[in-house]
Order: sequence, then structure tokens, then C-alpha cells
Amino acid sequence: MTDVTHDRIPLAALEHGTPFADRHVGPMPAELARMLDVIGVGSLEELGQKSVPDTIREGDLQLALPEPATESEALAELRELARRCRPHTEMIGLGYYGTVTPPVILRNVLESPAWYTAYTPYQPEISQGRLEALLNFQTMVADLAGVPVANASMLDESTAAAEGMTLLRRAGRSKSPRFVVDADTLPQTIAVIETRAEPLGIEVVVADLSAGAQALPEGEFFGALLSYPGASGAVRDQEQIIAEVHRRGAKVVVAADLLALTLLRSPGEIGADVVVGSTQRFGVPMGFGGPHAGFMAVAKGLERQLPGRLVGVSVDADGNQAYRLALQTREQHIRREKATSNICTAQVLLAVVASMYAVYHGPAGLRSIATRAHRMAAVLAEQLRRGGVEVLHREFFDTVVVRVPGKADDVVAAARRGGINLRRVDADHVGISCDETTTRAHLAAVWQAFGVTGGDTDELDIETPDALPAALERTSEYLTHPVFHTHRSETSLLRYLRQLSDKDIALDRSMIPLGSCTMKLNATAEMEPITWPEFGSLHPFAPAQDAEGLLSIVKDLETWLAEVTGYDAVSLQPNAGSQGEFAGLLAIRAYHRSRGAADRDLCLIPASAHGTNAASAVMAGMRVIVVRCDDAGNIELEHLRELVAEHADDLAAIMVTYPSTHGVYEDTVREVCGLVHDAGGQVYVDGANLNALIGLARMGKFGSDVSHLNLHKTFCIPHGGGGPGVGPIGVREHLAPFLPNHPMQPAAGPVTGVGPISAAPWGSASILPISWAYVRMMGADGLRRATLTAVATANYVARRLNNYFPVLYTGKGGFVAHECILDLRQISKTSGITVDDVAKRLADYGIHAPTMSFPVAGTLMVEPTESENLAELDRFCETMIAIRAEIDKVVAGQWPADDNPLVGAPHTAASLAKDWDHAYSREEAAYPLGTDVVKVWPPVRRIDGARGDRNLVCSCPPLDAYQA
Repeated sequence: MTDVTHDRIPLAALEHGTPFADRHVGPMPAELARMLDVIGVGSLEELGQKSVPDTIREGDLQLALPEPATESEALAELRELARRCRPHTEMIGLGYYGTVTPPVILRNVLESPAWYTAYTPYQPEISQGRLEALLNFQTMVADLAGVPVANASMLDESTAAAEGMTLLRRAGRSKSPRFVVDADTLPQTIAVIETRAEPLGIEVVVADLSAGAQALPEGEFFGALLSYPGASGAVRDQEQIIAEVHRRGAKVVVAADLLALTLLRSPGEIGADVVVGSTQRFGVPMGFGGPHAGFMAVAKGLERQLPGRLVGVSVDADGNQAYRLALQTREQHIRREKATSNICTAQVLLAVVASMYAVYHGPAGLRSIATRAHRMAAVLAEQLRRGGVEVLHREFFDTVVVRVPGKADDVVAAARRGGINLRRVDADHVGISCDETTTRAHLAAVWQAFGVTGGDTDELDIETPDALPAALERTSEYLTHPVFHTHRSETSLLRYLRQLSDKDIALDRSMIPLGSCTMKLNATAEMEPITWPEFGSLHPFAPAQDAEGLLSIVKDLETWLAEVTGYDAVSLQPNAGSQGEFAGLLAIRAYHRSRGAADRDLCLIPASAHGTNAASAVMAGMRVIVVRCDDAGNIELEHLRELVAEHADDLAAIMVTYPSTHGVYEDTVREVCGLVHDAGGQVYVDGANLNALIGLARMGKFGSDVSHLNLHKTFCIPHGGGGPGVGPIGVREHLAPFLPNHPMQPAAGPVTGVGPISAAPWGSASILPISWAYVRMMGADGLRRATLTAVATANYVARRLNNYFPVLYTGKGGFVAHECILDLRQISKTSGITVDDVAKRLADYGIHAPTMSFPVAGTLMVEPTESENLAELDRFCETMIAIRAEIDKVVAGQWPADDNPLVGAPHTAASLAKDWDHAYSREEAAYPLGTDVVKVWPPVRRIDGARGDRNLVCSCPPLDAYQA
């Protein structure tokens, strides 16, 4: 008989294996104990008590969240939710189409951590791969749009159109507040434009321009938006309308279908000033609305007005071609109330997918895909005509609208019975869109829904002419750069993708300690569901019952996020933190107006706030006054009292980042909220730093009225090289009636809402399973542990580095929150070594630099997150200590100020192979910690940014430039 040991772990404890939180949180118990000893506390709980102010900390907080699930359990639940989604063959159109993601791109971009865990390329020397991919994207868009400069993607088509409207207002000479929109524009785009226009005092005039230039409204206007093709599918020659708009002193935005532009004359060729749209049908699944990469391209002379990011070509220190962000576009959102846009997130991961789709197919392949979609639509329309159904337009690309008096509902219902969703335009009209995935069987099913007997499709194809206007046939070339002609085989594209990703440092190679960015683990189990077809194949305007499972995820997330934050209602529509800010401020504005206080239009913003805050306030029609901060980095209460007293009648809100952007828990936040509320204002707490609060304090309970929550930070949606992001807002009950809504999905928001702020009803819905899985697997205790561990890692780094790089701000007791600011200003003064030098030198050590010079110039802001274990934290700390020793050698004169490893950094392998005449050795340049480390070689030397701005090149040169 076997002896039974009494210290054996019970079977019940072994049943589920290692809890997910133990995999997500990096430091093991022994490592954590060492860290806490360095910090000077005995436990995480003691750290929380000493660092988080008593005035906000909820010591006995028990979040009402489900018990944590294992990875297997969470995935099984998600599989069941996916089974409750019933995608049909989607022929609704309206900007969303079926597409085929090439498996080589699906596996090696969308599912690759080398791409999805990367951050915005603020350090271009270690971001050359994604910068090249984005330059390909810009080239693709600019070529097809027929204008010289495109940016590195926008959030979606509708917000791109709204940004185009405001760009024209800035760039034009007209003083008129009127903006004309063609009635044949996507309905969600019209609605988003109206939401964006109203607080800015722009009058949107929706006009039926089908009759041509003579249909333009009388009187002055500053710009117009045309659609090409229109929402109805009609393809019209817009050249005369554009010429007339220009003659009247205004400019034109054209919303274009990028795939159609492979067959149609480009908007640039017919005079467009700005071209906007979506690249969704370039290999990116519909995903119930997103994320998708929108685009904007502009005519010559408008490039410096572009919102968002722009990749440019420059050279490095050795004269080699290198890529970087141009024109300081990444800083646009830091210009506060003088910013031209609040966009600070692009859709980089999706832009990479779309660009690689074009690289893989090339110009001939794209034209073939477009031709097939067009022919499907032409054959579809011809058989409907032969069956006695009236087709409204003779000239179209891939969409037809038919007239069926009083029978639209019957036709749509019949098509659904056949597994197809059509667009109900109104009681008398039905829209049908064809795409890359349309088959002849789909055409037969549509004909049957109309009661038309299907003919022989092949014979119809032979007998049916194209439905594109001959005068608009494209004759100009596009995608002439070699990259669009090289990678036809999967082998070639696979190696190209690997070559690019090897040039970057992402989370799969190193910690990315960027302050205010929360670059934490994006667990594989969280990422797995985003490519499931049950979620990806859903059209955002399909009947809601088709998306029952995904809408259940939406409902769960809304409930859980409300619980975590202490708010009463949540909207998941904003598809970036900047859009969440905008939506939250619109809710405040609408609330004041509902109470007869429209003159409350002043927004107070502390000097320590995130840069987007002021830009968002201006977009929401508010004036901005900055509140000073004291020497400790906190809001200067006396100045706040003065401003509140002075503006008691017009104060709308204050925007506070908490913990502050200075990396501390300000113990006066309740007092700040009380002062503003007493004066009749509302409190907006920027949720970018929520990772320092979960389970400890809730914004909705300590005085805030509204916050946005960055799901791409706290809740594990990956940054993807600079997008996707999700920025939902939580509000207290009195602001709930003013959340965003959507004209195409009534369930997406309240009837009294402020209108849509994103193209899709639930924003980037297809990536919400990532955050759902994170919360589901962590549970309440796991989320609290993650927060406390994040605070511990930041304090550990602060303690270890304070003697080498002084920590600029600390809270009560000398503790920081989840990030710390290292002050290099005095070091730079005595040594000449700048934060840029330190950042570039970190690349030689294989580590991504922290945030540079924000929020304080001459500093580095470090946020380690809870995901990094002690070994990685120590690697960063030891690297920074080694760099300080290198700086000391410069100060001591051992290395010249103009010839040392810091000013020479980063060092490529090629640079070491050349003649070496530096004051430091090759080994000191490339292996500062010895040769037994895994070496990450930067692909380029330091890049000349100023030269790139003076000689702006933002697309790949054409093939003949290489042949010359």
C-alpha cells in the first residue's frame, strides 16, 4: 500500500493549472520580494497604502467581476460566443466589403508579435521595418489617388472625411462657414461630419449633386465633399463640379474607393485637393466595423496641413537612405490648443496588412480583383434588367441600387433566407454590392430573391458590357515602384516580411519602457480570437441578431469597465484615445446645453496634462486655459482657485490626467474635483494611466464625471506599431444620455446622443475580444495585482536609478505611481550628452528608449509595466547605469565630447567593418556589456531629421527612377 503524504497539493488546486495572472505578471514571488526590499516596503499592499492617497483609495474594494478563467476556459467561452454569431454573405456595401486576407499576411503580420507588439516609430533607427511598410502604404494610396502625398493612415473613412473638412477650412481663403456634402455620400460619413462640424460652427449643407455643377448651392462655401463612386454605386464624372468649386474659391475633398481607382481616373487627375477613404478591402476583414486603416492624401501645397503621421525619407550618419516620421507630425497633438487635429493614433497594423496586400498582388493583381468585382455587378444588374427589375444607374463600379416599389422588405427578407444580406435603402429601393469574394452562386441567389430566374452566367458575361464610363477609364500608371513587382510568390513575400520585422525592436525582443504608453504583454490567448471568421466576417450594418455573440462581448465589456472605473455607463464606439476624449467632451458640452448653459465653453487643462487634451477641447468647441503646476509637478491649487472664481459662469470642464503625467498620485485630486463641481463645471479624468488605479481607486467614485479608457494600454490590445487603439468612455449617470449613437444601428447609443464619432457603431469591434479575454482571465484580484505590480516595477526602477539619473517628481513618501521621470537636464548641461544621445545609445544595448522629453524637455519617462520580470528590469537598469558611466567618461575627458559612443550611436554592423578612427573601440561601440549578450543590430545609423524635412520625400520613387 502506498503511503499518502500530507503535504501533497489537493487535486482541486491542480485541476486548472497555473492561473493566467501568474503568466501575465512578470516578477515571480522571490523576485517581487527583492524588488519590494529595494523599494523599502514589506508587501504590495503596503506599497499601495503608502503611494495611493487615502482620499481616493478604496481599501476594501471588491470589484464585482467573474471569477478568473484559465486560458482554455476563456477560449472555450469565446468559441461559444463566436458560434452565436451568424455571418451571412455580406452584400450591403456602404464602405465595408468581403475580402481575402492572403494567409502569408494573416500569419506573418496580423498574427505575428514582431508586428503587433511594436510601438509607434518614435525611435526610427530601430523601426525601419514598419516605416518601410508604411512608406509602401503611402505610395500605394498616393499613386491610386493621383496626388503626391499620403499620410501613414487614419482611423477610418468617416473620420478621415471629417479631418479633410477641417483641413480645407484651415487651408482655404474663404471666410464662409458652409461645407457642401454630396447627398450620395456614405450615410455614416455624413453623420460623423455633422457631429464634427457642429461644435466648430461649420454649417453642413447636404446637396444632391447628381445633376452636376449647376446643383451646387448658391452663395459662398469653403469646401465640398464628393464621393467617387457614390453610396448608391453611381460613378459620375466629377471634374466639372470640382472645377466650379475651385472657380468659386473653395476646395474639394473626394471620398474614393481605392480598389475602384485601379479602373477609374484618379481623383487627382480630375482636380481633387484632398482624397480620403478606407483600405479595408485590401485584405482587412470587415470585423463588424473595424479596425481598418483609413487614408488621406493631398495635392501639392497641402502636405504640411496633413493630420496624423507622415513617413519620410532621409539619410543616416553614413549617408544611407533611412526612414523616419516627417514634419514633426507625431508632435501635432502636443501643440495643445494650436494643434490642427487631435489624432495621435493611426491604424498602422492594418495599414501594413493593406500595403502588403498591394505588394503581394501588384498593380495587375489589384486591377484583376477590381475587374472581377465590377463584372459581377455588371452581370448581376443585366439579369435583373432582363427580369423586369429597374436598375437606377447605368454606370457603376461594384454596387447597384434597384427600384422595387413597396417590396424592399420582402426582397431583403428573401435574400436573408438564402444566406445573403442586402442593403435596404428604403421601402422602395434595395442596394447590392459585389466584392472580391462574390461568386456566381451568390448572383443566382440574389436573382432568386428578386423573383428573377437566373440565366447562364457565362453567357451573360459575354453579352454584358462594362458599366464604367469610357471617359473615366484609367490610363495612368500606378504602383510602379519595384516593391510592387517583386514579391509575387509566397516565399518571396514571407522573406520580405521577415526582413522588415528583423529591423525593428518590438516587445518580442525587448521591454519597451515608454512612459504613458503601458507597453504590457499582449497574451497569445487574448490575440487568438481576432482572426476567427465568425467575428471577422460580420458587416457592421447587418441585422444585430447576426452578431449576437460579439454584442454579448460588447455588453460584458461595458459592464466590467463600468465596474472597474465606478462609472454608470460606457460607450465602446471611440476607436482611439483621442476620439474618446472628443466624445467625452461632447457629452459635457451637450449636458450643459441641455440645462440652458450653452455659454459654459471654457476647459481648464493643467500644464501636466496629455497633449491631446487641449486639441480635443478645441475640436469640441471649447476655449482652453492652462492651469499651472507647482515645483512638485502637482496642480497649483491657488491658481486653480483663481481661475475657477474668475470663470464661474463660463466654466465647462477641467481635464485631469490621473495619476498625473508627471508620474505621481496627486493627493489633491478630490479637492480639484470639488472646486470645479462647486463652480458648475464637469470633471474629465484622462484614463491613459488607468493601469495605476484598477482595484485601488475608481475615477467615477472620487469625483470624475467622464473618462476615456485606453484599451490598447491598460486592457492589452496591442499597439501594432501605432494602432489599432480603442478609447471607450465611461460616464456618470447624468452624462449617459449624451454618449455617441449611430444612424445605422439604433442599439449603439442613446437616441439623445451626440451623434457618431466613428464610422462604425461599436468602433473597432473585432478586437474587443482581446480586452474581454484579459479581464475574464485576470479577474478582480488579478487586475489589482497587476496594478500594484506595475507600481512596484516603476518604484524599483526609480530607486535603482535615482543616484544616476535623478527622479524628477515623486508623491507623498517619495513614491511614484506606475511610471517615473528621469531628469537628464543637469547631466546634459555638464556633459553635452542629450536625451537623444541616450535614446540612440540604448539601441546599441538592444533596448527601446523610454519616452523622450515629454512631459518635460530633457527627461526620460519610464513605464516598466507589470509584465516585465526582474531580469528584464535589471537589464534596463544596468544598461542605464552603464550609460551613465559612459557619460562620466565624457565629463572626465576620457572621450571627446564630439567623439564618444553616445553621440556616435547607434552603431550598425556595417559601420564597424569600415576604417575605425574613433576615440572608442569597436567593442565599446557594439558590445558595451560584453560579447556574451544577444546582439540586436540597428539597421541604420542616426538619421538626419532636419534634412528629411527640408527635402520632403514621402513615397517610393517609381521604377524608372531605378532604371535611370
